[in-house]
Amino acid sequence: MRFVSFSHHDRQGFGLLRGDRIVDLTGKLSPDVVTLKQAIAAGLLAQAGTWQESLDDIPVEQVRLLPVVPDPGKILCIGLNYEDHRAETARPTSGFPTVFTRFAESQVGHRQALHKPAISDRFDYEAELAIVIRAAGYQVREEHALDLVAGYACYNDGSVRDWQRHTSQFTPGKNFPATGGFGPALVTPDEVGDYRQLPIQLRLNGQVMQDAKLSDLIFPIEKLIAYCSTFTPLAPGDVIVTGTPGGVGDRRQPPVYLRDGDWIEVDIGVVGCLVNPVITPKAGAGT
Repeated sequence: MRFVSFSHHDRQGFGLLRGDRIVDLTGKLSPDVVTLKQAIAAGLLAQAGTWQESLDDIPVEQVRLLPVVPDPGKILCIGLNYEDHRAETARPTSGFPTVFTRFAESQVGHRQALHKPAISDRFDYEAELAIVIRAAGYQVREEHALDLVAGYACYNDGSVRDWQRHTSQFTPGKNFPATGGFGPALVTPDEVGDYRQLPIQLRLNGQVMQDAKLSDLIFPIEKLIAYCSTFTPLAPGDVIVTGTPGGVGDRRQPPVYLRDGDWIEVDIGVVGCLVNPVITPKAGAGT
């Protein structure tokens, strides 16, 4: 199944994506369940598969798709998790994942514009697979880690490289408004199968810039969940963004940074294809 969060006629909700229509589940699985995060926490996603299409279904083109989970409690991002990316950054190898955080306000949904900050000319792309946590977990063992996965989605961890490098901490360069794309949909594990078989590719204006497989992860998803759940309890709706392959614009010769009018596609096979244009908002517009 595929679930989306959306805004329609100034109302936010969530639903089951079937082809080009959304079965609106807002308040229908339970009267007090009006967000995808709440549905995950209540264990109600499985019931959605039995929901029948109706005249209330909404065509996708009539909604604004939001980040898959608009209100996660935590977004934990993993850096340097593909060997070719670690090598191109000249970072040393490590026995532990590199972890930094994003804020929910920095995200946009499928086909929504990523905002190149006017303060920087070094806005970069990063194709990644995101996982969404299904149930609470603390100090989870690797062999049980995938039981905590509600589903998968595409992610573009847009990075403002000069701000990322102000110090050894990544956070400033990863949290400008509207710099992270998250979508189009949450795809349940039964549709994905073995995540290691997934391809991951980023295209900039149609040109392939990153191309890898999820089997290339240095720290696989099981290890990431186990590691992150050791230092912080995971909760339903939390997001772990698993890292980007080599080929980022900042490490190309000459560098390739994002500009107004660019189009970015993050394609992860059955998980979907996240598409975002790039704009530079006018001064005073929040960036």
